[in-house]
Amino acid sequence: METIAQRLSITQARIRQAAWESGRKEKEIHLLAVSKTQSVAALQAAIAAGQRQFGESYVQEALVKMAALAEPDLVWHYIGPIQANKCRDIAAHFSWVHSVDRLKTAERLSHLRPAHLPALQICLQVNISNEPSKSGASVEELLPLAIELAKLPNLQLRGLMAIPAPADDPTTQRLPFSRLRQALETLNRTGLALDTLSMGMSDDLEVAIAEGSTLVRIGTAIFGPRQ
Repeated sequence: METIAQRLSITQARIRQAAWESGRKEKEIHLLAVSKTQSVAALQAAIAAGQRQFGESYVQEALVKMAALAEPDLVWHYIGPIQANKCRDIAAHFSWVHSVDRLKTAERLSHLRPAHLPALQICLQVNISNEPSKSGASVEELLPLAIELAKLPNLQLRGLMAIPAPADDPTTQRLPFSRLRQALETLNRTGLALDTLSMGMSDDLEVAIAEGSTLVRIGTAIFGPRQ
């Protein structure tokens, strides 16, 4: 049975290979270990193997892990649905939030971000496959939302995030990633300086990297099935 360190190494090799095949530099692509529902011991194993960025979806669970793993160089990303009553903790304890999809949520996070902390790094979540069951702004809503969010204090808009509908073949997988990249390029042509495409997971990181992903969110390939 492979260890977390071994699976992490395999994942890094996949990223390296995908970058090479796409004519990109490996350093352009960041690995976010999706650690939601994983134990503190599992995170400790990943940390020992060099992993420093972790993604969490459940605030209370994440706070327990942060307290247990109080290492100053760890970077915590919130990637789950944002409930209004959790905004204070999200704003106070995370460095990144990937799942903002409305201005009201962004305004709340901006207001609650402690003044002594750096700006909260924000990705707008896009419902790129137009699935009724998924959160996220539509592509058509992005421009006015991004313009207003970019004006808020205590936040820095970095880019876009999406979780496309599952697909079995690379060609079908690639289409929503291409649409998200094009959406980012459209926003940047208006004067926004966005640099982050948070897209690609364990089953499709290669096609996401081929379409310009700068941050892949990997859970199962590192930690195994969720607890």
